Amino acid sequence: MKFRIGFQKTLIVVFLSLLFISPVSAVELGGGLLKNAQEASGYEVATRLTFAERLGQVVQVALSFVGIIFLALTVYAGFLWMTARGESDKIDKAKEILKASIIGLVITLGAYSIAAFIVPAIMAVQGTP
Repeated sequence: MKFRIGFQKTLIVVFLSLLFISPVSAVELGGGLLKNAQEASGYEVATRLTFAERLGQVVQVALSFVGIIFLALTVYAGFLWMTARGESDKIDKAKEILKASIIGLVITLGAYSIAAFIVPAIMAVQGTP
């Protein structure tokens, strides 16, 4: 029981330390076009973030958390499997955790790829930059 409590505290510390890792890149939906137009017109460049840029930052943070959760679940399932000592219940639990984490990652990456490729294509068809 002591080992389990120590392991849980270690996981919490690892999760909290991973918050400071830089997030993944997200799709730019045209936020730089406004900046280029301001520079070309001779006006001062605005320093405020547009809605699309702010939304892109939120998506970056969310995808970073998904990656961290996937990594933690994978490590936890591997730890369970390695310490199972041949007990089929623990091995089955580890397999289920791995399956669930991979399915979650595939769904998340699928949603991101739809947003990254389909949304810009629709915007191009409509004539929106």
